[in-house]
Amino acid sequence: MSASPLHREHTPPPDAPVPSPHSDPPPHPARRTRRDLCAVGAALALFAVAALVGHLLHTADTLLLRWPPLYARWEPHVGPGTPAALTFAALAVAYGPPLAHRLPWRRLLLVAWGGAMAWTWSLALVDGWRHGVAGQLTSKHEYLRSVDDVHDIGATLRTFTDHILLDAPDNWPAHVAGHPPGALLTFVGLDRIGLAGGGWAAAWCVTVGTSATVAVLVTLRTLCGEGTARRAAPFLVLAPAAIWVGVSADGYFAAVAAWAVALLALSAGRAVRAPRAVALGSGLLLGWTFYLSYGLTLMVLPAVAVLVVARTARPVPYVLLGTVPWVVVFTAAGFWWYEGYTTLVERYYQGAAGVRPYSYYVWANLAAQVAVVGAATVAGLRRAAEVRRGALVVLLAGVLCAVLVADLSGMSKAETERIWLPFTLWLLPAAALLPERGRRWWLGAQAASALAVNHLFITGW
Repeated sequence: MSASPLHREHTPPPDAPVPSPHSDPPPHPARRTRRDLCAVGAALALFAVAALVGHLLHTADTLLLRWPPLYARWEPHVGPGTPAALTFAALAVAYGPPLAHRLPWRRLLLVAWGGAMAWTWSLALVDGWRHGVAGQLTSKHEYLRSVDDVHDIGATLRTFTDHILLDAPDNWPAHVAGHPPGALLTFVGLDRIGLAGGGWAAAWCVTVGTSATVAVLVTLRTLCGEGTARRAAPFLVLAPAAIWVGVSADGYFAAVAAWAVALLALSAGRAVRAPRAVALGSGLLLGWTFYLSYGLTLMVLPAVAVLVVARTARPVPYVLLGTVPWVVVFTAAGFWWYEGYTTLVERYYQGAAGVRPYSYYVWANLAAQVAVVGAATVAGLRRAAEVRRGALVVLLAGVLCAVLVADLSGMSKAETERIWLPFTLWLLPAAALLPERGRRWWLGAQAASALAVNHLFITGW
C-alpha cells in the first residue's frame, strides 16, 4: 500500500477548519468543552426521557421490551469476564492514546484488531460462556436453529421466500426470515466445514466483527489522514458498541460492510497499485452485504460520502460490476431479492412491528444509540457540526443520513443497538475531533459506559 500524495507532511490536516478573514474567531477551548458537556447532557436526557416514557407506556402488548429503549432486562451482575474487562479498560485508557501515536502503522492495525477482540470477548464473558457466548446464536429466533433444515442449498434458495410469513408452513425463525439467505448460508457453511455449534458461530462473529476496527482505520487514513486515524483508534477499540458485536451476527454484517467501504476508499483515493481491482473487491463485498441484510442497502449512502470526499466516481463501474455475480447467482438459484424484501415487510407487520408504536420508536431508536456510541462520540459529533467541513465531517454526514433513513422507514422498531451496528460503527471516529487534552477522560467515559451497561443489564437480540 502506498501513501496518497494528498497526505504529504506539508499539507494541513484534512479536518482542520479552514480560516477565513471574515470568520469569527474560534471559541475558547474551555467554552468548547462546556458545549461538549452540554451535548452529552442533552443526549443522556434524551435517553432518560426514552426510558421514562417507555416504562410509562410499557405493557406486554405494546413496546415488547423489558427495559425500553434497550432490548435488555435489568439484572445487575458480574461474571468471568468482569476482571478482564476492568483490567483491559484501565490499560486501554492509560496506554491506548500513546500507543496509537507511536506504533508503526501496520503494527497499530494489528494491535487495534487484537485490542477490539480482547474488549469484545471480555464484555461477552461478563454474562458467562453459555449465555454470553455459546448460546447467543442458538436461541429460538436465531440462525443456528435452522442450519439442520438446510439439506439442499439450491432447494432452500428456491423456496426461501415461501417460509417467511408467520402463517407459512414451517416458517423460518425471526432472524432467518428477517434477512436474505446469505446470513443463514454463512452458518450453514461453518457447520459444513466442521465448525458447528454456538461456540464456533460466536467466534466467527467476534473475529470477523472486530476486524471492522481495522477497516475503519484504513478508511480514515486514506480519506482523512493518518493523524485522524491514530486519534480515532483508541475510541474504536474501546467502543461501547462491542457489547452488541459480541455476540450477534450483525457484528459480522458490520465488518463485511466496513471492508466494502474501506476498499472503496482505497480505490477512490488511489492509495493502492490496482485501484480497479480493489474497486471490484469492494463491489463483491457490497453485493454480499445486500444478501446478508436488506437494510444494508443503505450503506450506499456512506459509500457516496467516500466518493464525495475523494472527488471521483472512477470506482463506480467496477463496484457495480462486483455486485453482479451475487445478483446473478442468487436470482438464478431461485431467490429474488425484491420479493424476499416485500414478503419480509408483510412478516414484520404480522409480528412486533404491527404492535410497537412508530410514534415512540422513531425517536427512542435514536436515544438507544447513546448507549452504543458513548459520550465521546456525542461530543465529537457536536464538534463536527461546529466545524462543518472536512473529510471526516462528510463521512459522518453520510452515515447519519443512513441512520435517519433507517429510522424513518419504520423497519427498525427497537433492537437497533445491534441492527444499526454497520452504521453506528462509523460514528465512533467523531471522537478524533476532541482535543488531546482530556482525551483520556473521554476514553474513560466510553469504557465506563460499556462496563455499566454490560453489568447492569442482560442484553439480548
